[in-house]
Amino acid sequence: MFLEGEMIMKCAAELFEIIQKKCELEPINTQGFDNLKIQGMKFDIKAYRAKGLGHISFMNAKGLFGLMQMDTIIVTPLEKDLPLFSYDRIKAFGTDTLIGELFDTVVNLESLDVVDELETLTAGYRDLPRRNPGKHWYDDIKLSGGMSYKGKKKISGAFDKLSKEYVMTFFNLPDIPVTDVAVKKQKTLNYVNDLLENGGPSTNVFINAIGKERTKKLFYQVLFGV
Repeated sequence: MFLEGEMIMKCAAELFEIIQKKCELEPINTQGFDNLKIQGMKFDIKAYRAKGLGHISFMNAKGLFGLMQMDTIIVTPLEKDLPLFSYDRIKAFGTDTLIGELFDTVVNLESLDVVDELETLTAGYRDLPRRNPGKHWYDDIKLSGGMSYKGKKKISGAFDKLSKEYVMTFFNLPDIPVTDVAVKKQKTLNYVNDLLENGGPSTNVFINAIGKERTKKLFYQVLFGV
């Protein structure tokens, strides 16, 4: 079973268990992207079809003699009208960074109301050290209710607690049906295409290391399932 190895952080393994209890997961073949080594980091990538929801991918990376570790979870709802959700947790050189972002890939405006529950949750963690997310090309479609924190490793326990509550809340959101499957898929595909076109820290790393076409395949088939 995935996540039994030593690379994965304890919190990510617990998040996987939460998701596994909420969704029936069917593994997707990730051959060709197993054990990628890029800039001194070793990547382990797994992807699943989530019955009744869409696509979920998990990626963890470790390197620099154990000084840096990163876990990423991407939830791409295609069968429920929920926002696309990405989670990143990065531990490096004594610091801990927690990022959770929601992107508008919904069909109906009413579906955006679900972020209210996530905003309420994060409001209870006002004391956590906030991280300035900066300006990005995707700000127009990034929804409120996300997470952006950074602190010393002593804060990791609080980050773990929030992460688990956040993922549990997301997967307990109402089952909102997709009224137009074509529009839903197109909005999701638009986001992935823009990500490949405009780039970002991790996107650029992959493009520079394995090329644009192979990165497209990784994003389309494995990370986002579009």
